[in-house]
Amino acid sequence: MPPPPAPTRPPSAQGPFGHALAGLLDVLVPARCAGCGAERTQLCPACRHALAATRPGPTPLPWAHAAAPYADPVRQLLLAHKERGALRLAGPLGEALGRAVRSALGPRAAAAPLLLVPMPSARSAVRARGHDPTLRLAGAAARSLRRCGLDARAEPLLRHARPVADQAGLSAAERHRNLHGALTVLPRARRDLLGRQPVLVDDLVTTGASLAEAARALADAGLPARAGAAVAATAHRPG
Repeated sequence: MPPPPAPTRPPSAQGPFGHALAGLLDVLVPARCAGCGAERTQLCPACRHALAATRPGPTPLPWAHAAAPYADPVRQLLLAHKERGALRLAGPLGEALGRAVRSALGPRAAAAPLLLVPMPSARSAVRARGHDPTLRLAGAAARSLRRCGLDARAEPLLRHARPVADQAGLSAAERHRNLHGALTVLPRARRDLLGRQPVLVDDLVTTGASLAEAARALADAGLPARAGAAVAATAHRPG
């Protein structure tokens, strides 16, 4: 039997004020584990172990690694953070993302300071959610990497250059065509990346089309990404 989802926030708990209220309620009111529904904790020991103990592995893009498969309880944890305002999950999810960064870079992780570049969220999605989940995870991952002795920070250096169609139901080839040319690099990118290794980060990799487009945008600006990383990746299906 699949685990019950974490409670959905009421409509009044959306937007920046709503997320601040949700965070206060998470502290004052006993919660259920966002991964499995266990009572009186937002992240139970079993789900924390599932998130932290999985060995990072490759995605459809050989240069990008994911910390865990996109399956419960990790799937539920990502959805709770992204869509239901469970902002305290950013810490453990960011630690998982940091592990994926180290896995993707290997020995190069300590070669030069790191700059984690999150995949950009659409402005409408940020307004609807009241926060930018990928940027929040990138910041948490950078903090976890600093705790490991690495020089790392996160900066949003990509933006959308044009609208894209809904990716749901598209094949891998169709996703790549849909996204090609959709991202561009902010003017300050060259300054912020000076002397740092750019690493693209995201919450989830499906076909790899989004990370590939981000890598294309950085490369066209003369700032090639050293690696990519995500919290989770779906099982790869060709096509």
